[in-house]
Amino acid sequence: MMRRMVLGYATGKGLDQMTREDALRLTHVNVAFGVIENGLLSMRCVPKLKEQLSRVRGLNPNLKIVLSIGGWTAGGFSIMSRTQEGRAAFGESVRQVLDDYGLDGVDIDWEYPCSGQAGIDFDPSDRENFTYLMQEMRKAAGNERIVSIAAGGGDYFVRDTEMDKVAAICNYVQIMTYDLNCFTHTTRHHTSLYALAGSYPQGNADYCTRIFHQAGVPLEKIVLGAAFYSRKWTGVKNEKNGLLQDAESIGGYGPGYGELLEQYIGKNGFVRYWDDVAKAPYLFDGNTFITFDDAQSIAEKCAYIKEKGLLGLMYWEHSCDPSGELLKAIAEGLE
Repeated sequence: MMRRMVLGYATGKGLDQMTREDALRLTHVNVAFGVIENGLLSMRCVPKLKEQLSRVRGLNPNLKIVLSIGGWTAGGFSIMSRTQEGRAAFGESVRQVLDDYGLDGVDIDWEYPCSGQAGIDFDPSDRENFTYLMQEMRKAAGNERIVSIAAGGGDYFVRDTEMDKVAAICNYVQIMTYDLNCFTHTTRHHTSLYALAGSYPQGNADYCTRIFHQAGVPLEKIVLGAAFYSRKWTGVKNEKNGLLQDAESIGGYGPGYGELLEQYIGKNGFVRYWDDVAKAPYLFDGNTFITFDDAQSIAEKCAYIKEKGLLGLMYWEHSCDPSGELLKAIAEGLE
């Protein structure tokens, strides 16, 4: 039986907070983020990475540590990838960093091809150029290192990429099954396993799994996402415990799980509710609605991963849960 992946995204803060217990529960860490500057890879956002890598590798020598490039609002992909020369120059800069830092691979987090919603450069040719870029990443990394992507959790990402070709290049495909359903004035789950009746039917991990598989991604290469942070709505209509209600705000970035434990879950007027259809928890205090993952929803995702034969579970971001409760739930759920 294959060992399922337990993958954590970690910023510099997350790497600093990683304990030996954390490192032994993880199989992979994705360092966030390298960025593109003048068409080449820049490491300016992770200035202490070499010393951090030395410490973390000491905690678990078997840990695979991968550099993730991109992130929300991180541009440069589209312009760089439009020419073979641009892709080759970028690929060489990636190869040099992988060698210099002793990294185990590269993860491309382009949010998103053919889309300017994050305020980045884009072009209709991104669809094909994304494939060419991933071919270049495989050339840069070689066959012994990991090549992966973080994919947006929705039809748009499948439409605007050639996922069958990309999946053939990658060791695995991580689907960002979080930040779903949040850019609306109706309260919804942002990282649920299934859809709730009356809610947006596409915005859940099960739907994302099915559309990516239909687009040519093998089930055994799919890594689902969990959120170690919340989304929240304010000015919520005080009916039906706040779920699927009109709100004055859209679902903005909310507290990390550590802060939820300290100040929100069962505290300061917030009541935790469980949606047994969506397999997701939420909090409501009569005005503010908060959607998040906890140990119960993560256990449901882990059971789903086992049932469907998926590769594993990843999360954003490590420093959001200093208690280690959620990582423990993932590791135990995927045993």
